[in-house]
Amino acid sequence: MLAALSMVLVTAALPARALPDGKRALLVLGDSLSAEYGIARGTGWVSLLEARLSTERFDYSVVNASISGETTVGGKTRLPDLLKRYQPAVVIVELGANDALRGFPLQSTEANLRTIVTDAQKAGAIVLLVGMRIPPNYGQDYAERFFALYAKVAKENRTALVPFFLDNVISRPEWFQSDRLHPTSAAQPTLLDNVWPRLKPLLKKET
Repeated sequence: MLAALSMVLVTAALPARALPDGKRALLVLGDSLSAEYGIARGTGWVSLLEARLSTERFDYSVVNASISGETTVGGKTRLPDLLKRYQPAVVIVELGANDALRGFPLQSTEANLRTIVTDAQKAGAIVLLVGMRIPPNYGQDYAERFFALYAKVAKENRTALVPFFLDNVISRPEWFQSDRLHPTSAAQPTLLDNVWPRLKPLLKKET
């Protein structure tokens, strides 16, 4: 199933712990769109992000904790251990669309995302929330309220937001796999380009 998707709050809680390579951790908590579903390993937008960070001299190691089919409740459940293990400096949250495609109540999705964001912030991470849309055949009202909840959570928690992860991709049907839900390898650079302008201001250069 398809996965999802400004103000920045820097919390003075736990300091980000360096990984064995001496770099800060950037954690991606996502679903199939970030887990390279149906495409070759190393071609997804998260892998491309690792390369861009290196090219632009940002000293972060990317921890891709994305799982195909993940929901917001699954991400919420897994996050505490991930925060403890990696103490990330930055957390990218790309979750929610599987909730909508399964017809979960929007209130629970919103509450779960809020908990994910606040837990990450309390652990000292800067959060980037990635927004998503779902097809209107799920009901126009439901689809619009689903899309709006990302901006609501981001505003209430003063965190950065990518409004729509599939911007400039959804209009290219040839960039989707046969299920018409998951982007192909050809779409991955555009997905990264959608995230990068909102992510880059949150990052620190090498010292």
